[in-house]
Amino acid sequence: MIMKKVLNGLRSFYQLGLKQHGLALAICTGIGVTCLGSTTVEAATRNINPPALKAGAPNVYIVKKGDTLWDISGKFLKKPWRWPEIWASNKHVKNPHWIYPGDRLLLCTLDGRPLVGRDQGDGCEGIIRRYTGRTTLQPQVRIEQLNNIIPVIPLDHIQQWLERATIVSAENIKAAPYILGTTDQRVLAAKGQQVYVRGQGLQNAQRYAVYREGEPYTTLDEHGKKRIIGIELLQVASGIATQSENDITTMELTQSFNSEVRRGDLVLPEEQAMLPTLFYPTEAHQVMEGGKIIRVMGSISTAGKHSVVTLNRGTTQGTQVGQVFDIYQQGEVVKDPKTQENIKLPNQNIGSLMIFKTFDELSYAYILESSLPVKVGAEIKPPREED
Repeated sequence: MIMKKVLNGLRSFYQLGLKQHGLALAICTGIGVTCLGSTTVEAATRNINPPALKAGAPNVYIVKKGDTLWDISGKFLKKPWRWPEIWASNKHVKNPHWIYPGDRLLLCTLDGRPLVGRDQGDGCEGIIRRYTGRTTLQPQVRIEQLNNIIPVIPLDHIQQWLERATIVSAENIKAAPYILGTTDQRVLAAKGQQVYVRGQGLQNAQRYAVYREGEPYTTLDEHGKKRIIGIELLQVASGIATQSENDITTMELTQSFNSEVRRGDLVLPEEQAMLPTLFYPTEAHQVMEGGKIIRVMGSISTAGKHSVVTLNRGTTQGTQVGQVFDIYQQGEVVKDPKTQENIKLPNQNIGSLMIFKTFDELSYAYILESSLPVKVGAEIKPPREED
């Protein structure tokens, strides 16, 4: 019962899905509705003006291995997050939203708006005809390996935090099973060794993850007192339960991740994280104001392009996987040379980020662009509509 309670408590922090090494672009329509896994969300339809093309946008682009959807979008648009508005999804082809290396993308125009689609040998005329439904072509099947799909962002940049990190409430791990010791009486253990786990609910032949507690995330409540809003857990190993006696379970470690297992480490059900499948702009009303970067993962205080950061906004405040935000650095306080007053300069837009994993009150995000070093305390806001 205790293990079931822990698992139920964790489900709100995970999004289940296939752990594959390709991130599929899932666009159900060019402008209308988009899909994130099994979740349906509204796409960016707020913009009346067509997305502005980037200077020197190519009329033809051949997709290469190593490309990402964000990079491809940036070749065509000043605002890459508006990509869903210009992608010509072909409803007559199975998985029309997927892009692969070798695909020939054409920049076309439909009713004065830019439109990008995959060339099937009939140029822009064919792309527009299929996009608008003015075709009688039969459905086609394209056979490709899933790991060839062009990713939204590079998986290796976020894999550690996507697959081997989570944030839970202190309440949810109070009764979690923990490492009691090793079978050979060593203090540390790694892949290939056996450990003893104390706690209820573990089942033989089931896989479990071993987590180490990190620095808790805190905030101040209405009375000015510090409140823990989440505890970060980093996976250090995984293993299989082999036998149980009373509340002691023997577990064989099958994998280690950059650290050895210690006494006191937590043992929880191994979950599979859902990879982000699409980026899209955030409406101002969707997420509660006041969002900030509160931690830079793997660094003390400064982040840059390709860094992973933690935001003080989670599903409770309206965040969703795939949302894109602008980053605003806090303006400096300078002394007016004439009045000698201390004046705070305006906050500066220095980049953008995308949320790739959400929890109750916190989220992990990936910095897509940054013109200056990003510091803890930087604000996040919905992208500006102006191009």
